[in-house]
Amino acid sequence: MAKHHLLGNEGEQLAVKWLLEKGFIVLHQNWRHSHYEIDIIASIEQVLHFIEVKTRRNKKFGEPEERVDNKKITNLMKAGAAFQDQYPVWKRVQYDVLSISVHPNNTAEYFFIEDVYL
Repeated sequence: MAKHHLLGNEGEQLAVKWLLEKGFIVLHQNWRHSHYEIDIIASIEQVLHFIEVKTRRNKKFGEPEERVDNKKITNLMKAGAAFQDQYPVWKRVQYDVLSISVHPNNTAEYFFIEDVYL
């Protein structure tokens, strides 16, 4: 497996652990519809969260969240709409980005950007 895929998988596992510690209920990981994917679908306080996770080991190419562009947010929203079509019970939803910076000593720094939109 390519290095960036390994880091992505590691980041998603760190994200799940972090979200659980914050009180979220993780409903799905890597949920797919057509060619769209949602990294994590979680809920807390009756709000459904569609979460894009970005992980980096260094800042050579900027902060992890800087890699989430308009196209990625648009695709996340399309996937979220498809999820809501299948599971229409959710009244409140939001789209989030969880940025994770993994430091050389393997500690992680989290930056949670809530309720992103275009």
